[in-house]
Amino acid sequence: MEIYKQLSIPANKEFEKLLHGQLSKINIEEGKIIEGKINKITEKFVFLFVEGLKSEPVLDINELKSMGLSEKIKIGETIPVLLEKIEDKNGEVLVSASKAQKIKGWDKLVEAYEKNEPIMGKIVSKCKGGCIVEHVDTGSLMFLPGSQISDKPLKDISHLMNEPQKFALIKLDKVRGNACVSRREIISSFKKEDKAKIISKYKVGDIIKNAEVKGFSSFGCFFNVNGELDVLVHLQEISYSRVDHPDQVLEIGQKSDLKVISVDNEKMQVGCSIKQLSKDPFEHIDNYELNKIYKAKVMKITDFGAFCELEPGLTTLLHSSELSWTKKNATAKKMFKIHEEIDVIIQEIDKEKRRVAVSFRLTQENPYEVFAKRFPIDSICDAVVVSKNEYALFVKVDNIDIEAFLHCNDLTYSSNGEEELKNFKKDDKIKVKVIEIKPAEQKIRVGHRQTLKDPFDFFKDKEKNQTITVKVIGTDNKGLFVRPENCDMNFQIKKSEIAINAADARPSRWTGGEKLDVAIKEIQFEKRKVVLSIKLLEEIDKKEALEKYGSEGSGKNLPFSTLSDDLRKKEEEK
Repeated sequence: MEIYKQLSIPANKEFEKLLHGQLSKINIEEGKIIEGKINKITEKFVFLFVEGLKSEPVLDINELKSMGLSEKIKIGETIPVLLEKIEDKNGEVLVSASKAQKIKGWDKLVEAYEKNEPIMGKIVSKCKGGCIVEHVDTGSLMFLPGSQISDKPLKDISHLMNEPQKFALIKLDKVRGNACVSRREIISSFKKEDKAKIISKYKVGDIIKNAEVKGFSSFGCFFNVNGELDVLVHLQEISYSRVDHPDQVLEIGQKSDLKVISVDNEKMQVGCSIKQLSKDPFEHIDNYELNKIYKAKVMKITDFGAFCELEPGLTTLLHSSELSWTKKNATAKKMFKIHEEIDVIIQEIDKEKRRVAVSFRLTQENPYEVFAKRFPIDSICDAVVVSKNEYALFVKVDNIDIEAFLHCNDLTYSSNGEEELKNFKKDDKIKVKVIEIKPAEQKIRVGHRQTLKDPFDFFKDKEKNQTITVKVIGTDNKGLFVRPENCDMNFQIKKSEIAINAADARPSRWTGGEKLDVAIKEIQFEKRKVVLSIKLLEEIDKKEALEKYGSEGSGKNLPFSTLSDDLRKKEEEK
């Protein structure tokens, strides 16, 4: 209550007004950095004067020692401090010189980061994943990742410790107050400047002498030029010949002249060529003719063929399909050796695509043409079974190295071809007849049954409606199975062709072994088709009223009466 009374006194009110006015002019705020003048220095404390504050701020001498300032301070000099509290619980002003230093240091880091300027620092210690770097000007601590120490792996960094040097700020976290720096960026920037100067000396078309092979990659070879620049020679620029990897034609340490073919100042890359220092061998392609035999050297063997050289640098493709006339799965690996010289015939020349296709098999006599000369169509010859599948045999004739095709339908006349096929195995001997030859298609077709007597020849002198004698072989619900006399073929008489009267058209009337006369209803020699009918024979009997039926000694006794039988009986009664 006494305080309030004192404040109510006009003189005190006037003092308060003056005090607040003075403070407002100085603009003192908590959390700001202010300048304090050193008034007094003792063994433990440094006393400051700050205009506008009620009491003297005090700094602990140990704080200044940790900052390395204890020996530098003097009475009368000013020092920046952070005003933390204008008045703490004890009524004292609370300030900090180290915190002020950190804040000012952070501001400098932000400024350098925004301007992309390097800062001076020194590596003071190691930590997990890298090192700790101290900012030389402010003492701020920053993180240096291990990957950013140098552009080359370093096992020992002791020579870098506590040495003032430049660092690049690569990351700044304003919220957390963390900074990340890089020494590698500084090194690279210097190297880029130097490299840019070196690259500027080269122009497209320049010849580089005695460049040394430094290393290989899957896409080319790296050469070192005068110990100052590495250049790339792409795989396609090493040689006019096909090269799959640089180590096929070059060795580490080998020296070679290069031609500059590209200069990229932005990427700071120089592209060079070896092959462009020599003449293009494809210019000689006009010296070669199609369908003519030439010598070629096998340079590389692949799964799909081989790459050969007609002359150094002039590469051709020998595809697997052009290796052999007869071998279906012929491979260059089994037939040739690297650097072996072989005969080839040029099949195709494509100047635009710089491609030449050759053939090895065309240099050999076509075995299909040889076969055609020795065994023309309709020739009968001996063969040996080489292999078979579910519907055909493959045979060799007279040891000629080609396989002829024999379909199962051409094995036999009398039985099912697929069943007959089961009776054959590899190396079986068989007589065949040449049916078809197509050398261009590499196709030969032969038959076995064509070497046998054709049972269908029985019908050569037969006509439609003619009567023949057959023997019943068997029956089923669909009809009769019969075989004509002097014929080795079986035929079916359908149930509908047994009798005119449907009641008599029952296959069960026969048990097998009976002889009977039938009429030829249909005959087609091209389709090897014959239709036999008992019904037709009855119709002929009725129409013509024949007295005689079939031939003498044939089986004329049907299990049912016919018109001819009735007429014959009447004739005998007279």
